[in-house]
Amino acid sequence: MVAWRDFNNNYPRFTIYNLRKGVVLKHDELRALLRLLQTPGIGSARIRALVSHFHTAQAALSATLPELCQVPGIERTLAESILRDDFLEFVEAQLAILAREQAQVLTFWDRDFPPLLKRISDPPVLLFCKGRLQANDQNALAIVGTRGPTQYGKMAAERMARELAAQGLTIVSGLARGVDTIAHRTALQHGGRTIAILGSGLDVFYPPENEKLFNEICAAGAVLSEYPFGAKPDAVNFPRRNRIISGLALGVLVVEAGLDSGAMITANLALEHNREVFAIPGSIFNPKSAGPHRLLQEGAKLVQSIDDVLVELHAQLNLFGSADFENKATVELDEQSTKIYAALSSDPRHVDELNRQLQMPPAQLMSLLLGLEFKNLIKQLPGKLFVKM
Repeated sequence: MVAWRDFNNNYPRFTIYNLRKGVVLKHDELRALLRLLQTPGIGSARIRALVSHFHTAQAALSATLPELCQVPGIERTLAESILRDDFLEFVEAQLAILAREQAQVLTFWDRDFPPLLKRISDPPVLLFCKGRLQANDQNALAIVGTRGPTQYGKMAAERMARELAAQGLTIVSGLARGVDTIAHRTALQHGGRTIAILGSGLDVFYPPENEKLFNEICAAGAVLSEYPFGAKPDAVNFPRRNRIISGLALGVLVVEAGLDSGAMITANLALEHNREVFAIPGSIFNPKSAGPHRLLQEGAKLVQSIDDVLVELHAQLNLFGSADFENKATVELDEQSTKIYAALSSDPRHVDELNRQLQMPPAQLMSLLLGLEFKNLIKQLPGKLFVKM
C-alpha cells in the first residue's frame, strides 16, 4: 500500500485511487468519502468542512455527535444522519464497479485534481474519471450551445473547435447532442484533446448514441463525473454539472443557445468563476441567437474568429497561470507562426518591435504569439516582452 502524503493546510493529500492497477491509497478513506456523499443534505461544501475540521473523512465518521455539531454547517439532525451506517452496501458496490470500469477517482485534496476547478466556489469533492487528465489541460476552453444547432451553428462550432484545438487548447463540453458533440468530435478529429463532463454516472451513456464518442474521448482525453456509477441523467444534475464545465476552463464560448438553456447557465457560472465569456453572434430572426445576443449585451466578447478568443485569454493566463507541460519544439507551425518563432531568441523582444519587423496586424500577432505560448515554445514576460523557451 502506498504511503499517505503529507498534510497541507489541514487537508490530506491523495494520489489517484486506481483499483485497476491494484494501487489504492487509503482505501478506507475513499469508502468514508463515498459514504459521506450519500448522506442526505450534506453536499461537497460540508464534506470539505468536515475534512478540514477532522483532517480525514474517516475521523469525521468516527466522531461523536457533540463533536460533529461543532463543525460549522453541521446541525444535530445532519450529524445524526452522518453517524447512521446505512450505505455500506452502496459503497462496496461503487468500488466493485470502479474496478470493473477501469476508472479512477480524483479527490479535491489530490494534487492531480484540476487546479482551475479548485478555484470555484463549490468544487466537487470527488471526480470519477475515465481517461487521463494532463497538466496542459489547464489551457482549456469550454464550447457549449444548443442541442439542435442550425447549419450556421454547426459550422461555427466546428470551426472554433478545430482552430482552437490546433492552437493547443483543450476543448471542454458536456457530451450532449448538438454543439457539445460537434466540439468534442472535431477536437478529436484534428488531433486535439477534449474533456467531457457528464450529468450521470460514467457507466450511463447519455445520449445513448454518443457511446462511441464517449469511448473515443476516454482514449484521447478524459470523461469526468461527480455522480456515482448508476446515476441517471436526471434534469437536476445538469445545472451542477455545468459548474464543472466552466470551472475547468479559462473561458466559455457560447455558439447558439436559448435564453433559458443550459449553455446560458454555464456562461453565467463562468462569470461567477471569474472566467471569460465569449459569444458568436447570429441572425436576429433565429431564436437560438437570443442567448448569445443577451450575453453580448451584458459584455461578453463577440467572436468572429479564434483571434478574438486568443487575445482575451492572455488575461486569464496571467490570472490563473499556465500549466507546465512538455515542450513541443517539433510541433508543426504555419508560415506566420514560423516567422514569429524565428524572430525570437533568448533575448526578450517587445511586441511592438516584432510588429515593426513582421508587419502583421497587432491582433493577429498577439493571437499567434499566444498560440506559440500554448505550445510551450515561447514565454511572455512582463511588459509584453517575449522570449523563446
